[in-house]
Amino acid sequence: MPPLRRRKHRVGIALGSNLGDRDAALREALERLLEIVEIEAVSSFYETEPVGYTDQPMFLNAVCVGTTDHSPYDLLTACKAIEAAMGRQPGPRWGPRPIDLDVLFYDDLCLDDEVLTLPHPRMAERAFVMTPLAEVAPEWRHPRLGRTAADLAAGLPAVGIRLWARAPMRVGRGFLYWGRETLVMGILNVTPDSFSGDGLLKGPGWVEAALEQARRFKAAGAHLLDVGGESTRPGAEPVPAEEEMRRVLPVIRRLAEEGLGPISIDTYKVEVARAAVEAGADLINDVWAMRADPAMAETVAELGVPIVLMDNRSRREAVVRDPRLGARYEGAVQEDIVAAVKAHLQERVQAARAAGIPPYRIILDPGLGFGKTVAQNLELIDRLGELRELGFPILVGPSRKSFIGYTLNLPPEERLEGTAAVVALCIARGADIIRVHDVQAMVRVARMADAIVRRGPPWTA
Repeated sequence: MPPLRRRKHRVGIALGSNLGDRDAALREALERLLEIVEIEAVSSFYETEPVGYTDQPMFLNAVCVGTTDHSPYDLLTACKAIEAAMGRQPGPRWGPRPIDLDVLFYDDLCLDDEVLTLPHPRMAERAFVMTPLAEVAPEWRHPRLGRTAADLAAGLPAVGIRLWARAPMRVGRGFLYWGRETLVMGILNVTPDSFSGDGLLKGPGWVEAALEQARRFKAAGAHLLDVGGESTRPGAEPVPAEEEMRRVLPVIRRLAEEGLGPISIDTYKVEVARAAVEAGADLINDVWAMRADPAMAETVAELGVPIVLMDNRSRREAVVRDPRLGARYEGAVQEDIVAAVKAHLQERVQAARAAGIPPYRIILDPGLGFGKTVAQNLELIDRLGELRELGFPILVGPSRKSFIGYTLNLPPEERLEGTAAVVALCIARGADIIRVHDVQAMVRVARMADAIVRRGPPWTA
């Protein structure tokens, strides 16, 4: 996607529902709000006790922030139109409703007339408003009270409010919702030399071949597509940025034209990342977590897209090759590989935050197969849940990796069952996204695993 279009006015909107499928109602309202607000961030969903008239169902509440070209009154009118379209009927002020949208603030405007009051009256007294607002806009300052959202929320007792679902992530034309299902990312290797043998750059029709594979992936249930123009197999030679762009940009443009997103660009080079986003990519998957190119962090902050930060311990001198099983890493085993990966990812998060990348645009990847021994990869999978303590969505890419091959003594083309076992265990341990080659099979594995481990709500795991 192109960089977020910065509209004139920064706004905050509260969403609430206590009739019907409340979770679905909030998600539908967010999608509808995209027509009038360039939403930058959405809070977690919270279940809260009703206010005023208490003999009614519990509410789900959330807050989104973004920018708009609408005037305050036009924004209010548009919100009321969304409420009506979603079935809200006139009723008691504090009564139940399928959807409720309130304009919380509009820049630092103070307004009080018979139509609209800004900031929203009494919002500073309500934990079900201030808790989610402080999550996405802690620095926002109440123009009448002179206090930040974080300060106001800290002073309110969190009574009658509990986490229902983790905050969705704005990606491309919509959102990624965590916890309800495992998201599947299909791999499009626009290379001649993928370790798994699926490189698409093998003839004059490679763009169409990539498009056809993408269509198959989406039809099979893939949620995202990851486009890469450089092999990251152990010991692979780097590709110049110009050649990488020659490979990936035509594919990304066609994917975007056909609406086959969200699209991820698998690159660690700033020039490629910027060009890919301009061509239609929606997020950046950096296997070096912004370490390979020092300008990456500021570029991602400027582009306003999410980034995947991966732990990578690859060293050429540690690569061991087998003609049948492929390359793997050998070396001294860390005393605690999980603690080491966790510490490194935390440091990368801090670097991202320092560069201006907000936490709601960060995904973490433990880097299975990247500079880890077979034993270390297996331990990372078993203890994946410990990385959830960092508080970010987790992506894992186990597909056809050499640690599976060396464990089962099988070449890449025979690692489907091994990949399936790892995918299922990663889901059980808390993975949010799985990055795979065999999309149809792994979608089925994910759905079965989800039926076992994602029996919520609430969707907090």
